[in-house]
Amino acid sequence: MAEQLQPPFDPATAADPHGRERCAELMLAYIYHNLPSYPLYDGARFTALAASRGGADRLSRLPRDLLRNVLARLPVKDAARTAALSSRWRALWRSTPLVLADIHLLPKARALRPTPADSPAVTAAVSRVLEAHPGPFGCVHLVCSQMDGYRAQLARWVQLLAAKGVQELVLVNRPWPLDVPLPASLFTITTLTRLYLGVWKLPGTAALRGASFPRLRELGLYFVEMEHGVVDSLVARSPVLEVLNIVGCINGGLRLRLVSQSLRCVQICGSVLEDIAVVKAPRLERLILIQSCKTARDLCTRLRIVDAPKLHTFGYLEPGQVLEVGETVIMPGINARSASAMLSSVKILTLNVRFGVRNDVKMVSTFLKCFPNAERLHIVSDKCDKPTGDHLTVKFWEEAGPIENVVSHINVMTFREFKGDRGEVGFLEYVFQGARALEMVAIFMANPSSTPFSEDEAYVKAQYSARNMKSKSCQKCIIWSSHPAGRDAWSLKIGADFSFEDPFKVTSVEEEAS
Repeated sequence: MAEQLQPPFDPATAADPHGRERCAELMLAYIYHNLPSYPLYDGARFTALAASRGGADRLSRLPRDLLRNVLARLPVKDAARTAALSSRWRALWRSTPLVLADIHLLPKARALRPTPADSPAVTAAVSRVLEAHPGPFGCVHLVCSQMDGYRAQLARWVQLLAAKGVQELVLVNRPWPLDVPLPASLFTITTLTRLYLGVWKLPGTAALRGASFPRLRELGLYFVEMEHGVVDSLVARSPVLEVLNIVGCINGGLRLRLVSQSLRCVQICGSVLEDIAVVKAPRLERLILIQSCKTARDLCTRLRIVDAPKLHTFGYLEPGQVLEVGETVIMPGINARSASAMLSSVKILTLNVRFGVRNDVKMVSTFLKCFPNAERLHIVSDKCDKPTGDHLTVKFWEEAGPIENVVSHINVMTFREFKGDRGEVGFLEYVFQGARALEMVAIFMANPSSTPFSEDEAYVKAQYSARNMKSKSCQKCIIWSSHPAGRDAWSLKIGADFSFEDPFKVTSVEEEAS
C-alpha cells in the first residue's frame, strides 16, 4: 500500500509523458484513499425481489420518511430509477436530499478506475442530475472528470451547488494540467459542513473577502496551487472548523499562521514546510506535519507553537527544523527545564531522525526535554546518505545527561526503519537502560534491501540493544518489513479519527498488516 499511496508529486516528471502518467496515478490514488466516505450502500447491485403472492407492492406502503431514508443511501442511478415505479416514488426521489458520487456513473467495468476517456459521459451525466434534482444536496463527490475542457460546466455546477444548498462537497480534478482555476463562487456557499478539494488552482485572498463558512467542520486541500494567506483566510472565516488537512502544496514552501478557536486537528503532509505558526488554537489536540522528504531536506523549516494548551499529539518533528516554543528557540544547550521552553500537554510525540548525522542526534535529547510529560514515543529512522557521526553510541547519550520523560514517563515506544546502524543501536540501548515505565516497544525492521547488514545481523543488533532493559515487564517485539525504504504514507483518516487514542501506533500496525 505504501508505494501506491506515498504523496508523489515531483515537478521534474511533468515533462516526461510516462512519468507524468505514473505521477498522476499515484497522486489520485493517494487522494482517493484519503477522501471521506460517502453515505451510500456500496455493495453489489440490488436484484429484484420476488413479488409477493398476488403481486402486492408492500414496499411502497412503507412510511414516507423511511422510504426517503432508503433512497438517500442508494447510488444515484438506482435512486433515480425508482421514479419510474409510480408517481409516489417520483415525488419521493425529488424530495430526498441528493447523494451524488459520480464514480457510480461510470461503466460498471471501470467503476473504480476512471480514465480520461470517461470524462465526457460522466460530466454530461453530472450536469443532468444537478439540473434535474431540486435539492437540497446532502453529499456530492465529483472526482472522475478532467475539468480543463469543461470549465463552463464546472462554473454551472458550482452555481447549482450553491443554489441548492450542498452540505458535503468533494471536488477533484483529474490531472493534467494541475492549475485549472476553481471558480471563486465556490467560496460563497455558506451551507458547507465538509469541503475537500483536489488538484486545482485556488482563487486568491481577494476572492475570499466576503466569504463565510459558518458550518464548515472539515477542510481538505490536496495538491492545490494557492497564494500565501489563502488557508489562513479560510480558517479565519470558518468559526466551527475542527479538521484541516493539506497534502502536496505544489507552489513552493507552505506558510501558515493559524488562529482558530475551534481547530482540533491539523495534518500537513507531502508539502515543503517553510513557516508554520500556531498562534492561538485553544482546542488544538493534534498537529501532524510530514515534510516532503526529497525536496525539503536543506530547507530550514520554522515551527512556532505560541498558544496551544491542549496539544496532545505532535509529529513528525525533525531535528533539522527550527522549533520555537513561545518566544524560546529550541537549540542544543538551552535550559529546556524552563517552563517557557516546554510543551507539557503533549503525551504522544513522533520524531523523524537521521541517526548517522551528529547534529540531528544532538537535537533529539534537546527536543525530548521539551516534552516532559510525553508517554508515547514514536521514532522513524530516516535514511542518511552521508553519515557524519561515527561515535554516536550509548556513551554519547549518557554524556548528554538524563531525560526525565524517558526515565519516568515513556511507556510505549515504536522504532520504524531500524537498519542496525551504530547510532540506532546506541539510542535504543540508552532508552532500554533508563526507561523504568516502559511497557511495550515495537521495532520495525527496514527492508533488508536498504540496509548494509544481512537480516540475521540486523536482527542480532536489535536484540543486543535490549540486553540490559531496565523495565522487566516490558513486552518487546521485532517486526520484519517488506516495505520499500522510507516513511510510509500517512493515513489522514486515522489521523483525524479521535476514536484512536494514538494515530501513530494505529497507522504503524495497519501498514505492517497490509
